[in-house]
Amino acid sequence: MPDTTLTIKNSVKANTPHRPAFFDPGTLPWADWVMPGTYFKLLNINELTGGFTMLLKVDPDVTAPVHHHIGGIEAYVVEGEFGYGEDDRGGVGSYVLEAGGSIHEPSSPEGVIMFAVVHGPLVGYNEDGSIAAVIDGRFMYDLAGQNNVADHITVTNTFTNND
Repeated sequence: MPDTTLTIKNSVKANTPHRPAFFDPGTLPWADWVMPGTYFKLLNINELTGGFTMLLKVDPDVTAPVHHHIGGIEAYVVEGEFGYGEDDRGGVGSYVLEAGGSIHEPSSPEGVIMFAVVHGPLVGYNEDGSIAAVIDGRFMYDLAGQNNVADHITVTNTFTNND
């Protein structure tokens, strides 16, 4: 090997995170989410994409209203099952990809707990087709804050509300 190949040896140094890398979600209580019979534990938000990471718990026999995924969702079923209609269902250990652009209304007859990474906002609709809510990382952070379960999340946005 020529002598010039390793002239920049060890130029990259390890660093440490500005906050702990690990957090135990079991220390958070379940907080009410956006519709009756649903609960969440917010784990992180992505201020750039509007995405967020959470644990989602849905009571038995809850069917979500029609909603639109602006960004996709990846989830892992921890407990229970859910799905779409009779033929597309997933139980414990299932991975689900709800692609960006999806519009659907999943059901969970038995209830479900899932770990979900939401890659962008969700749009919930009223029965008349009007927008009921846009749920993004900031919305989720504010909702977690209202329930006193957001202190573990670091918000890096430098803009402030000048009210």
